[in-house]
Amino acid sequence: MNHNEAIWIITIVTTACVIIRPFKLNEAIWVVCGAFVLLVTQLISFQEAINGVAKGADVYLFLTGMMLLAETAREEKLFDWLAALATKYANGSAKKLFVMIYLVGTAVTVFLSNDATAVVLTPAVAAAMKTAKVKQPLPYLFICAFIANAASFVLPISNPANLVIYGKHLPALLDWAGHFILPSLLSIAVTYIMLYKSQRKFLDQSIETDIRVPRLARGGRAAALGIGATAIVLLTASAFDVPLGLPTAVTGIITSLVVVLIARQSPLNVIKGISWSVLPLVAGLFLIVEALIKTGLIESISNRLAYYAATSPDLTAIVSGAGIGIATNLTNNLPAGLIAGGILHPACMPDIIKNAVLIGIDLGPNLSVTGSLATILWLVALRREGHDIHAWRFIKIGVMVMIPALLLALAALWM
Repeated sequence: MNHNEAIWIITIVTTACVIIRPFKLNEAIWVVCGAFVLLVTQLISFQEAINGVAKGADVYLFLTGMMLLAETAREEKLFDWLAALATKYANGSAKKLFVMIYLVGTAVTVFLSNDATAVVLTPAVAAAMKTAKVKQPLPYLFICAFIANAASFVLPISNPANLVIYGKHLPALLDWAGHFILPSLLSIAVTYIMLYKSQRKFLDQSIETDIRVPRLARGGRAAALGIGATAIVLLTASAFDVPLGLPTAVTGIITSLVVVLIARQSPLNVIKGISWSVLPLVAGLFLIVEALIKTGLIESISNRLAYYAATSPDLTAIVSGAGIGIATNLTNNLPAGLIAGGILHPACMPDIIKNAVLIGIDLGPNLSVTGSLATILWLVALRREGHDIHAWRFIKIGVMVMIPALLLALAALWM
């Protein structure tokens, strides 16, 4: 067995363990173990590993800021207050509540990112289900996972993977809208239709109508202002082509400190409540991708893609977008985006192929629980609320939801 074959076997086994979760161990453990095996077998050098992990620096900062915001808001009962409001306005209609959560999820994804939807919205929806005394909460919780990816290419800031793919070549905001507004609208609409169909039998249940909206304390109001300020900061940073990690981390830290001071709480409560295992999980994924790069993967795909792009760019765009959409579920979309960026930039691909690949990276992960970091964060948030989703159940819904949305979004590039 040569080095390249060994790297591929370790990558496949690691991915399988993340999906199956033997012994119900956290996904981060399997990713870190896979990365450790690559290191101890010298399939990747220590310096190469450091270089690979360093490529995710902006992502680590972004996640740290978002997790601080979410945990601070949760501690100050902001999610409970929002849950009570949403349930009250649903007025006893399970279907109306489904629509409301979907619309809120779309807005959070567009203006705060898909990871924020997983980290911030999921606890709010879980709280809403408890407030409404919903017997079948999973249809509403599925919204947080699927809309997080379906709406993640409306704006550049809607998904950190967008920044990983384009790097310093990120299109201007108006150019971005020209390319992606129609595919995004189709993605959001088709995902809603198919997700609603898959969950329709659970939406005839009754929900609580006598809802008392609790008073939001000063700390909760400060947390809400902090989340709003973060959205403004991210939009501004995106407009000026500034990496989003540091601004998100800074706003998250400032918001958390201000809220802790106002509420006169110990910051340790917030720090202990965060699922820090997400950071080594992401770092491990970047290290594994660095090992895959050593196999000549990028150079091989780049050469083939350049050849087919010159002969049939439209067909190449469809095949590339669909292919990378499936591939994200094997490697996760952030590392896949890193690979895609390495393939697309040196080869000077036509815009339609770049755009198709981005749609595949962003929307493809709706097929499985390992497809995107947002979905993994969603799983972490669910487990914290006492829920667990089997990978196979998610895939069965994902096939129904993702495939038509991806194909229609790719077709919309021609329009």
